[in-house]
Amino acid sequence: MKINETIGIDISKKTFDVFIHTRQLSGVFENSQKGFVAMYAWYRANCSFPEKEVLFAFEHTGLYSEGLSDFLSKKRALFTMVSGLEIKRSLGMARGKSDSKDAMSIAKYAFRRREELEPSQLPSKNIRSLRKLLSLRERMVKQRAGYKASVKEQKRVLKHKEDKILIQTQLQLINDLNKYILNIEKELGLIISSDRTLDKIYKLVTSIKGVGKQTALFLIAYTDGFTKFKNARKFASYCGTAPFPNQSGTSMRGKTKVSHLANKKIKSLLDMCAKSAIQSSSELKTYYQRRVEMGKNKMSTINIIRNKLLARIFAVVNRGTPYVDTMKFAA
Repeated sequence: MKINETIGIDISKKTFDVFIHTRQLSGVFENSQKGFVAMYAWYRANCSFPEKEVLFAFEHTGLYSEGLSDFLSKKRALFTMVSGLEIKRSLGMARGKSDSKDAMSIAKYAFRRREELEPSQLPSKNIRSLRKLLSLRERMVKQRAGYKASVKEQKRVLKHKEDKILIQTQLQLINDLNKYILNIEKELGLIISSDRTLDKIYKLVTSIKGVGKQTALFLIAYTDGFTKFKNARKFASYCGTAPFPNQSGTSMRGKTKVSHLANKKIKSLLDMCAKSAIQSSSELKTYYQRRVEMGKNKMSTINIIRNKLLARIFAVVNRGTPYVDTMKFAA
């Protein structure tokens, strides 16, 4: 695949700016189906290259970029969704900011790296539904936790009868949130069970001790059914559990550390999985205790166990068979 033209797009809530790199042309369109059609017609009228040699590039902005990515996917156009931070760092210092300038920067970045960038594939409908429902569930769980903490403190401090409505209202909200969260979890289960491939992956991942249902759902959603990342190491880099060296020449030799650039939600889930696995898996429990007795850092040991779990997860998915705890067969 040879890319001869790149088109940078900066997306906002109501509009999106477009910039054609080689022609140095810019345009502004409405962020709607009508705007997508108008943009595509404008691009075809102003671009001399065949469609297979043109790459659209834009940031992944969640809800605002979903319509455009869906439109381009249906048109079978090549597009890539890139990190805003990566674009900013690759282009160096910049003075001032505007949507049109950002579109130009994205087009410039994509043109420079056109031989390295891989076209994005839109996740399946079920994967997209999983992501939205998981995001909604997470927000509701946080709200419920906030109300629970508030009610607990208010019950301890407030004793007056006139404060009764304050507590009762929050208790009712907690009950409602419990129902909504349960409904979301049921819908998540239906999505998984209705898709044979996702259902198989889900059962394989949850066959590993320490890996729970929510972690399995998040892993399936953010690996696009384990098709987005080639191996456990790549995914460990994405979720911030892969250690990287910190040294330069002979004078600077810092500690090997994990990166703060990570999917913090999945990292926290893996942290809970590792701590659960230490309790439920005799092999990992023995490993953890042995390292601690040797004076090794507890958190670095937990991080190793996170990566061990990721290696097991990718192994069972690639192999297509459930995890077998071989230690229980040891003499």
